[in-house]
Amino acid sequence: MTPSTSKTVTIASLYRYPVKGLSPESRHEAVLERDGYFPHDRLFAIENGPSGFDPGRPAHEPKIKFLMLMRHEALARLATRYEPATGVLTIAQEGRVAVEADLAAPEGRRAVEAFMAGYLPDALRGEPRLLAAPEGFRFTDSPRGYVSLLNLASVAALEDMTGVPVDPLRFRANLHLTGLAPWAELDLVGRVLNGPDGVVLRVIKRTERCAATNVDPATGIRDLTIPRTLDRNLGHTDCGVYAEVLAGGRIAAGDDVVLADA
Repeated sequence: MTPSTSKTVTIASLYRYPVKGLSPESRHEAVLERDGYFPHDRLFAIENGPSGFDPGRPAHEPKIKFLMLMRHEALARLATRYEPATGVLTIAQEGRVAVEADLAAPEGRRAVEAFMAGYLPDALRGEPRLLAAPEGFRFTDSPRGYVSLLNLASVAALEDMTGVPVDPLRFRANLHLTGLAPWAELDLVGRVLNGPDGVVLRVIKRTERCAATNVDPATGIRDLTIPRTLDRNLGHTDCGVYAEVLAGGRIAAGDDVVLADA
């Protein structure tokens, strides 16, 4: 799989995940900043018992220290929405609003924590605590997980392997791309994507997949074995890549971006 020197691919859709482990929010467009993360992505995490996270000296912590889909598939049955302008997080359960909380206020954070304590009592190792990412930090799975990219052709290839539909949202990526051959994204490390508004992304690493992808994002049922399927068919568990933002600007669904050598 050797990529050509220059190729145009398309951004099919954009997503953010304001709270680690909770539901996606589709975006038509986003403004990326140099050396930044996808806007309002992984701003919060819910600590599963004491994690040792220090907001004064933020450092990457393993995802097992937080509530997350890899172990807590029931999170997928919650529909959540975060409004950056107001700081309000809404959590709906079975179609009804269960929590509407201002995450900037102590009482708002306590409301979310109390809901999670009641929702996942058997999963908790201690009191749940909602953490907010300090400036310049995010609760990403990877220490270098600035912007995550998913090749939809690779997802289609996974459907052929499993024999059933595979929802791309299982992979919790920020940008869904079309125009690449299946698995071609895995050979893009070190290459750049140039967007129409001056955006430049450099692919920095492959994304190794965990058991979170086994969970159907619509039902919360653990119904597939994605990492095992990848390993059995390809000899690895990678699907998608991470990129860093070399130059900022606006990106939108439907934008063509040019893939070129770094």
